[in-house]
Amino acid sequence: MELRAIRTDEDLDWALAEIEQYFDAPPAPGTEEADRFDILTDLIEAYENREYPIETLDPIETLKVFMDIKKKKQSDLAELVGGKPRASEIMNRKRPLTLRMIQKINSSWRIPAASLIKPYHLEANGEGA
Repeated sequence: MELRAIRTDEDLDWALAEIEQYFDAPPAPGTEEADRFDILTDLIEAYENREYPIETLDPIETLKVFMDIKKKKQSDLAELVGGKPRASEIMNRKRPLTLRMIQKINSSWRIPAASLIKPYHLEANGEGA
C-alpha cells in the first residue's frame, strides 16, 4: 500500500489520481484498498483545508445565499422572524438572530443552525470581539 504525505499540489494531483479508480468501483469495506482509500481521502482533505481554506459565511450572508438559491424573499423571512420590520433589521445587520429565530429558520428552511450562529472570537486579552 503506497502512501505518502501531501505537501504540494503535485502530491495532491497524485493522490487524486490514486483515488479516482475507486469512484466507479468502491473498495469492499474492511479491505486494504478501503483502508487506503480512507487514508488518502483524509490526507487530501487535510491538505485542501490547510492550503485552500474556505471561509465560513456569516449568518446574514448564509441567509442571503440561501434565499437567492431558493428564490425566497425578505417577506418569506418575515413570516419566520416576526414581521417585515424585524426581517429588515436582521438583513441590514441592525438586529441579531435570536435562538428562537434560528430554530424557526432551521426547521422551516433546513439551514443548519450552526450556520446561523455568529461565531465569537476571543482576542488576546480574553474578551470577545
